[in-house]
Parts: sequence; C-alpha cells; structure tokens
Amino acid sequence: MVIEAIPSPGAEAVGQPADELSRLSDILLARGALDNRTLDRARRVAADTGGRLDRVLTQLGMVSERDLAEALAELVGSVLISPADYPEAPLFVDRLKPKFLHKARALPIADTPDNVILAMADPLDGFVSGSIAAALGRPVAIAVAVPIEFEAAFNRLYPESESGQGGAHSGDIVSDAEPSEEDTERLKDLASEAPVIRLVNQLIARAVETGASDVHIEPFEDRLRIRYRYDGALHEAEPPPARLRAAVVSRVKIMSRLDIAERRLPQDGRIRLSVRGQEVDFRVSTIPSLNGESVVLRVLDRTAVEFDFVKLGLPDDVRQALERVFDLPNGMVLVTGPTGSGKTTTLYTGLLKLNSTVRNIITVEDPVEYQLAGINQIQVKPQIGLNFATLLRSILRHDPDVIMIGEIRDLETAQIAVQAALTGHLVLSTVHTNSAAATVTRLRDMGVEDYLLSATLKGVLAQRLVRRLCPKCKIPEPAAPIMIERFGLDRLVPPGQEISLYRSAGCPECRDTGYRGRRAIAELLVPTQEIDRLIFQRADQGAIERAAVADGMRPIFDAGLLAVIEGDTTIEEVVRCIRSEA
Repeated sequence: MVIEAIPSPGAEAVGQPADELSRLSDILLARGALDNRTLDRARRVAADTGGRLDRVLTQLGMVSERDLAEALAELVGSVLISPADYPEAPLFVDRLKPKFLHKARALPIADTPDNVILAMADPLDGFVSGSIAAALGRPVAIAVAVPIEFEAAFNRLYPESESGQGGAHSGDIVSDAEPSEEDTERLKDLASEAPVIRLVNQLIARAVETGASDVHIEPFEDRLRIRYRYDGALHEAEPPPARLRAAVVSRVKIMSRLDIAERRLPQDGRIRLSVRGQEVDFRVSTIPSLNGESVVLRVLDRTAVEFDFVKLGLPDDVRQALERVFDLPNGMVLVTGPTGSGKTTTLYTGLLKLNSTVRNIITVEDPVEYQLAGINQIQVKPQIGLNFATLLRSILRHDPDVIMIGEIRDLETAQIAVQAALTGHLVLSTVHTNSAAATVTRLRDMGVEDYLLSATLKGVLAQRLVRRLCPKCKIPEPAAPIMIERFGLDRLVPPGQEISLYRSAGCPECRDTGYRGRRAIAELLVPTQEIDRLIFQRADQGAIERAAVADGMRPIFDAGLLAVIEGDTTIEEVVRCIRSEA
C-alpha cells in the first residue's frame, strides 16, 4: 500500500476552522450523500449543541460513516483504507498505548522507510497526528479509516485492552467478570455502558450500510460470532470480545423492548432507528441456546427494497400475466416458495399497484414487514387469540376490495380465504410449496374442496431468488457442449445462436463473492379450463404441471436457465436454489 504523506493539520487546527467543515459540506453535497435541507438542519443542531458538524451528521444518521470517510479522504487528499490494509499484529506497542490509540481513533498500519502510515477516523485532528509523530520520532502519512472498520481492527489487534470496546470508559468492567445469569440488574447496567451501546450501534449501522438482510449474533463457549447475510449467504465479521456475550444480547433486547430477565423462552421484538437519515426497522428474534441466547435481526430497510416487478427480475411475459391476474375483481392469487424467496415482496409490489382511493385494501400479516402508505395493515397476535382466521372474519365486515393474508397455514384460514374470494373479494396470500402445481395438492391436503379450488384459484406464482453475478467482475466463457446437452440450453435460444455462460470472479464491489444482489426466477400457473377439469378430477400435481406447460407455462428451472443465458447468474446458483437435478 503506497500513500502519499500529507501535511499534518497541526495542533492549532484541533478546533477545526469553519472553512474546512464548509469544504467538507460541499464535497458531501457534490457526491449526493447529503442535500441542502438536511445540511441546514445539521448546522442548526451543531450550533445548538456546540458539536462538530461532521459528527452531528453521523450521530443523527444523516450521512453514513463510509460516505463521510470518503468525503474526508477527498478533503485531505489521502486514500480511504479497507479492512485488508490493517496489519496482522499491532505496531509500536512499546511506544503507543492502546488506550490512547482507541480514544484518538488512530492506528499505525505500516512502517515504511519514509514514514509511518497512520489510519485515522478523524484525519482533521492535527493534535493526534502530531502527537503520534512526536512519540515515534518519525513523520506520519495520514490515511482515512471508516470508523466501523477501525473498531473491528482495533478489537482484533488489542483483544485484551481495557480501552477496547469492552472496556473504554468503564473501569469497573473486568475482563473475566462475565455477569451472572441471575444478576439481571448487573446485566442491565453492563448493557447500558457506553462501549456496549457503541458496539451494538456499530453492528447495526454496518448491516444497513453494507446492505445486509440479517444480522446473526450467536454465543459460543469461547466467542460471540457475528454473521451478516448478503444475497442469501452468510459472511462472518470480526467478533467482539467474548466477555461481552451476555451484555451485547441484553443490549439488543433492551432496544427491542424485550424482557432481559427471561432467557429460557424465545422472544420477538422490533427496533426502529434512524440510519443515513432514513427510518429503518429491525425485526428481532431471540432463542435460548447452550451458551446463552442467539439473536437474529432482520433488516427491514424500506429504501433498500424496490417494489417493482421489472427490478425484481420477472420477465415481461410473466409480469404482464401476473398484473392481469392482480387486476381481477375477485378470486384467489397465491405466491409460493420456501422461506426467503421474496414472496412478501412480490405481494407488496402487487398491492402498491392496486393501491388507490377507490379500493379498500386490508392486510393481515405475521409480522408486518414493511409499512405501506394508504393500506390498512394488521399484525396478528396469537398470544391473545388474534390469529389469521379470527381477523379475517372481522375484516370482511369492513367491506374490503382486496385482502392480503400473510400465509395460509391451516384449513380454517384457507376456508375463510376461499369464502372471501367467492363473495367478491380479491384475496392474495402465500403458501409454502415447491412448485405452482404443488399448491393445489397442498390446499387439497389442508381440506379445501376441489370444486372450491377450481372456482376461486386465479393464479399461482412459484418463485425463488438467485444471486446475480457481479457486473464488474463476471467473466464470459463459451458454454461447454456437455453443459448445453445436459441442461438442454440450445432449446432456449434461437437456432444457431452461440451460447456463452458467465462465471464469478470476485472483486471489492461484491466482497470477493462474485455475486451482487438477487433476482427472482418464477413460474406462473394461470388455471385454464383443462386445468380446472384436472383439479376437479383430483389429478396429481404432475398432471396439472404437464397441462400448464402445454398451455404455455415456463417451468421455474427453465426460467433459471434463461437467466443463466442472459448472463445474470450461474447454473450452479440455479441448481442450488431450486435443488433440481437435470
């Protein structure tokens, strides 16, 4: 890593002249990380509180830490370092105390013949860079660090330091003093310490800023494992100190208003925070495990989800047919697939297209994932007897035009949904099955009569989410003849067209995974007279699927292969998601 030395701001710059912060504001505006209205609000808060403008921007969630770090790097004419740039072992341990480095948010990351490269979360603090240069007797070159990445590197380099996240500003926390399971008050106090609060806030902010869908906090005997889920796959992050296992979990439970004294039973809660100036919801679930409580936070960032069939990846023919089904005045439309296949997102997209002043739309969900303006959303509460069936009976008296049911799980819910569809309502819901045709069998197994299914079922969409290849690093290769033959790829392209398949390579843009984002692949079954006849005759799902394919339905595996030919994903990814053997 080569970094040009930049002039140290000097100790007299500690107060930060207004012109530097003004130039920083201009950079943020030019980058689109900030707008004038938000900047004016931040300036008023800074003036009222006496805080520095850049710190106010991040503390209030108006600007992400990464956006601010990139702007600071541009301001001081340096580079923004990545986690890979931090050293394997701490440098200058005999001359620089961990407590000072942590408080100053600075770390030496390389010792070159010309200078010492110093990673700083606040490169405008001339006192810190000057002090470290004096202590080392060497000139320093400043590199800019993202605070979240700095904290993770510091904890790795100084795991036992009292000035790390486990001990800064909390002299009464001893490294081996794990709180007793029975000492609830002590646990509450520990979870309210500044280092624990800061650590949990950083875990959550990192999830939002990096586009994670879930955060998994898992206690083990000797460590607390932190994993983030990106595009359906889990990736492990730098772990916090093991001694803070109980405190971190308790902090999350306090934030989500759960009972921290109850560690024997699962609990569910919700957190709402402002990140990057946007309100972000987190669905929290805890379960007891051998070494404590395991916690999963589901990130529900409305700004990161686009409710658009085209952006979901649905091809034009499926999208147009699905929109025609959603426009029907009554009947039942189902979306099916395993957990995490985007069923709710598809239904929300359909609801938003239907949403207008002339329609009364009511949803019954468990849980309500995203709040949709103009739509009446109801959260079920089984603990007080407020379940899907009970709510459905009540909301029918509110004369809804469209009803969305989070999931059809039992016969009672299925029967009420069918009755609602028969009496002039459009009912949207989800079912857990592996294919569109299998949905008929599933409802039949629940106890729904075949004549009711043939009368009410207007469409079934079976879908999966496959990871998209990273557009920056994907590499095209001619398809091997054996692959073309095995999967029948030639039947999906015009005669004579050369088939190229792309493979993943990995780059910083995709965290070296080769994939970035996901898209839907789907099959849509719209019952015809022939299919209605088969349903009424109690035909099995194989016969129904063959009839649907004969009527023009593209099987979901073929939809996946088309995405492969388009260069959007790989055959391995399609096979993994559909679990199909060709």
